[in-house]
Amino acid sequence: MTRDLVLLGSTGSIGTQAIDVVRANPDKFRVVGLGAGGGSVGLLAEQALSLGVEVVAVARSSVVQDLQLAFYAEAQRRGYAQGQFRIPRILAGPEAMTELAAHPCDLVLNGMTGSIGLRPSLAALAAGRMLALANKESLVAGGPLVRKAAKPGQLVPVDSEHTALAQCLRAGAPHEVRRLILTASGGPFRGRRREELADVTLEQAMAHPTWDMGPVITINSATLVNKGLEVIEAHELFGTPYDDIEVMVHPQSVIHSMAEFTDGSTIVQASPPDMRLPIALAMGWPDRVPGATAALDWTRSHEWTLAPLDNEAFPAVELAKAAGRAGQCRPAIYNAANEECVELFRAGRLPYLGIVDTVARVLDGAPGYAEPGTVEEVLAAEDWARARARELAGAY
Repeated sequence: MTRDLVLLGSTGSIGTQAIDVVRANPDKFRVVGLGAGGGSVGLLAEQALSLGVEVVAVARSSVVQDLQLAFYAEAQRRGYAQGQFRIPRILAGPEAMTELAAHPCDLVLNGMTGSIGLRPSLAALAAGRMLALANKESLVAGGPLVRKAAKPGQLVPVDSEHTALAQCLRAGAPHEVRRLILTASGGPFRGRRREELADVTLEQAMAHPTWDMGPVITINSATLVNKGLEVIEAHELFGTPYDDIEVMVHPQSVIHSMAEFTDGSTIVQASPPDMRLPIALAMGWPDRVPGATAALDWTRSHEWTLAPLDNEAFPAVELAKAAGRAGQCRPAIYNAANEECVELFRAGRLPYLGIVDTVARVLDGAPGYAEPGTVEEVLAAEDWARARARELAGAY
């Protein structure tokens, strides 16, 4: 049976790899809708025409004419005469992704970056769609809202760490789980002491040793904020207390996460570092997609190392746990302040160490918000966090 998909963030890293999986498995998946920010209209047009989608959404209304021209150019490149191809319906503007998320389909894959992915996630859940979530900010910023909206079995993780945990947790009952262990590659600065990170450049922070990702996620991986977000996400997905979620540095990026059980067993999920595997598993959940990626080569030796995280050099994970324990919009503040600080770092207005240091200062001065009950409450807390981050960054 073919599963109909809507892909949000189709021109990004997650979206393009999801399309790779679709093209390799046309009998299993059919894409009916694509959504993107609008920065790569040529690629979006190529995706839409090659997949034969029904609807395309762009977050920026100003690119609609460019997208139409890109459709015509792509059709001409494919040898279609004028009028011999069907242009997908175009949705445009700030609500386009949210509208697309409710489009008739079996599964919505949210590969958007940032907390702007929260409304589309909620729209997909409200429409009864299965939601494959690569947009970790949906759970970090709006965890209480997503938990309330999601029915059992409706939410599926896409991140390699959380997909790994979901697989490991199949090995036992919930009451048998002692703790979860997320792995981190350590990023480009693994092994460095804090004082050795004072002069890190943007180019150095963008040089991730394992994964090819967008700029925000890559910098988050360098600061380990990405792992802090994943700790919050793991808590929201699996209900595990923060004290029972650990992070281990594993530079080979082969062990993607582990679950420890009460009898002393630890179940490990290992596979080559290829995002097409967790993407395929999420799209086909609960079934596996044969041949999603090559398996590990067991005819040769392997050396895998695991080490505790240096929380002094990389305080972002402990900061995320503290924000998660505090609740009351603190995870949303953590995320929004970091997003702002990453942009300031990219603009040369904040040093590398200033990213997490500024997030900590924002959290220290945060007002007493209530647990968020609406998207507007989340966005209000985020707006405050961004403004406060900009204010504090001016001191550097």
